[in-house]
Amino acid sequence: MAPPSKLGVQASALQRLVKEEASYHKELEQQESRITKLQSNPGEDNADYLLKQERQALEETKKVLPTVREKIEQTLEQLEEELENNKDGGAASPEEVTKAQDAIAAGKKALAQSA
Repeated sequence: MAPPSKLGVQASALQRLVKEEASYHKELEQQESRITKLQSNPGEDNADYLLKQERQALEETKKVLPTVREKIEQTLEQLEEELENNKDGGAASPEEVTKAQDAIAAGKKALAQSA
């Protein structure tokens, strides 16, 4: 089996970044629900400590999202350039081209949702 082309590698990287961003958004929702639960039920002995820890984790997750979004934008741009270069008889297989086009669509969708 031939090694993946540059197009295939970049498509995989973009797909990974899109999944990573989705997992951070899911983590954000989970943290917010845990904070709400702790605020509505402060009966535990260490509720203040737990609330502080959850808020800190929430803030750290929020700080990561802009970096991931920036990486998605950069990788998306590079992948589009590589796809354009590949049109002139590049080494990528038709499957890799399709994978790249799907990754570009997923990347644009992720950027639109997080905007």
